[in-house]
Amino acid sequence: MSDRAKTLEGAPAPGAGNAAVPDVPASASDLAFIERLRARDPKAFSDLLDRYHGPLLRLALVFVPSRAVAEEVVQETWFGVLDGLDRFQGRSTLKTWIFRILSNRAKTRGVRENRTIPFSAFADQDGDHDAAVEAARFKPNGMWGVPPRRWEDDAPEKLLMAQQAMQHLEVAIAALPPNQRAVVTLRDIDGLESDEVCNALEISETNQRVLLHRARSKLRAALEEYVERK
Repeated sequence: MSDRAKTLEGAPAPGAGNAAVPDVPASASDLAFIERLRARDPKAFSDLLDRYHGPLLRLALVFVPSRAVAEEVVQETWFGVLDGLDRFQGRSTLKTWIFRILSNRAKTRGVRENRTIPFSAFADQDGDHDAAVEAARFKPNGMWGVPPRRWEDDAPEKLLMAQQAMQHLEVAIAALPPNQRAVVTLRDIDGLESDEVCNALEISETNQRVLLHRARSKLRAALEEYVERK
């Protein structure tokens, strides 16, 4: 089967058996928008690019070694979307379908570029079994010894407004294992719902929840470290 054929809705995809969350069907607005795309409405295509090109590029960068390669993967994704429009049956949302095409292409390209291992193996890689919070922060009785800082006006949530804090956070995100980085990018940067992330990356809800928790814990620790230095 060709790479393009694998992007079509309903075709087998790598790791498809790992997804335990049912797809959310396309909404009426999604289906109406699809009809505009099928009619080759230029405004619809422009809107689609404006809406998803940036998020797709961010996700591609998780799996491939350079921005140039990520741009190629995104371009291939758009070709896959165009190729599959007439076969799209609305069994998933348009957003999920597009992100799934991108993630499958990016994972395949990442493996070819010796950048990543298959995403299906990520559950046992990249420190997924490490503690989300350092053990040294707990007392022998299991109580907090060094509790998390309160997130008040002078804490990380507010510091995100500062350019330096944002740059520090971007570095911390880039340092995350690819699986955690992919999930936190989709959830906290691009605003996808948990079921959309599960279906786009073809992972279970439990795996998605654990990965997100670990990623957020590491990012919070990085921001706490930033606060301590100020």
